[in-house]
Amino acid sequence: MGKNNTKILITALVMVATAAMMIEEAKSTLICGVDTNDLQKCRPAVTGNNPPPPTPECCAVAKAANLECLCPFLSRSGLDPSKIKALGANCGITNSPSCLP
Repeated sequence: MGKNNTKILITALVMVATAAMMIEEAKSTLICGVDTNDLQKCRPAVTGNNPPPPTPECCAVAKAANLECLCPFLSRSGLDPSKIKALGANCGITNSPSCLP
C-alpha cells in the first residue's frame, strides 16, 4: 500500500472512531445529577397497571437524583405521578419533590 493510501486509511479510521465516540456520548446525558440511561433502570417500577417494586439499582439512581430538578421532566414524561411517588416511598426517599401530589 502506498504512503497516500495509508494516510487516507488512517484518517478514515480516526474519523470512524471519532464518530463512534460522538454517537456513544449522545446516547447518554446527565440530567439533575443522574445519567439518562440510569433513569431507565426505574422505568419498570413506574409503568404498567401493576408495576413491580423498584430494584436496588433503581433505588440507587433515585436517591442520587436531584428530584426537585426532575420535576419539569416528570410532568412531561406521561408517567403516573402516584407511581413515581410510590417508587420514592419504596426506595426509602422521604423528601418528595413539590411536583408530586
